Amino acid sequence: MRLPRMISVTLAGAAVLLPMAACSSEEPAAGQAPQAATAAPSDEPEESAPAHPFTGKPYDTLKPVLAVKIENTAAGKPQLGLKSADIVYVEQVEAGLTRLMAIFSSKLPAKVGPVRSARVSDLHIAPMFGKPAFSYSGAQTKMLPLIAEASLWDVGDTRNPGAYYREPGRFAPYNLFATTKQLLAKAPKASKAHDIGFTFGEAPEGGVERKSYTVRWPAARFTFAWNEQRKLWMIWQDGKKDMAAEGGQLGAPTIVVQYTKTERSQFHDKNQSYTPLVHTTGKGSAIVLRDGKAFKARWERESEDSGTTFTTESGEPMNFAPGQVWVALASRKPVIP
Repeated sequence: MRLPRMISVTLAGAAVLLPMAACSSEEPAAGQAPQAATAAPSDEPEESAPAHPFTGKPYDTLKPVLAVKIENTAAGKPQLGLKSADIVYVEQVEAGLTRLMAIFSSKLPAKVGPVRSARVSDLHIAPMFGKPAFSYSGAQTKMLPLIAEASLWDVGDTRNPGAYYREPGRFAPYNLFATTKQLLAKAPKASKAHDIGFTFGEAPEGGVERKSYTVRWPAARFTFAWNEQRKLWMIWQDGKKDMAAEGGQLGAPTIVVQYTKTERSQFHDKNQSYTPLVHTTGKGSAIVLRDGKAFKARWERESEDSGTTFTTESGEPMNFAPGQVWVALASRKPVIP
């Protein structure tokens, strides 16, 4: 397993990134003189805190990875737990709709959902995280052997029913939720977070100022609108604010629009609507939204067990802003395979 890519953040810088740290003052009590006031300046370099490979934020320990398949139509909103995700993938499913795969590691919400069924594209994304715990609610019968062979720990509702429950006030199948601690309890050997190719830090030169950016699928539309005060791209879906069950509108400091090839898989539903296969290996173009700007970028993933790297058009690392990352897997031209 590769070592995580560490982007060092000085402790002084961490105080700027994390204003809450100011609540814990290091000033001496009244009548006590700080020793540093009389000490000679030190030539030793300042200590640095490692940055989490999924978010670029300081961390104490790397924890196991949990991937959860989450409903993304109006019937299943508002979703619970997405605010705590490190990464959120938007994937195309049947009929041109989308579904989410949320990746949790640095933070773990108590509950998450609505949990929905797996798709073949999930099995191609999972190996990037080693062998994560994978939460989902069923799959097509002929896909089950592929799940069994995939690089993941199956903690779906069939193998781990005790971790799932029906949320009152919602109707099936949009009322299935899961308790995350019970999910991970069934996957004690789940891979811990490691380098997946992301880099974090200062934005590169250039970029085009954008107030919003819209990404379309055949039957879904996301708009990411920059909020200067919150330093977040607020998320809108199909013309409506994407609200969280915990309260407030969903948003992230970095949005990656990863343009990929989408084609027909061998799977389809009872209405002969084929499941798209979204290719996440190879290389292609991307748009990275951060700091109120849009940057043209390139992505590359050599194999399924390797990470995805993002670079600028000149070949330099395309740094993300520290915090949650949304990755919208989309085609340049929306297509139903």
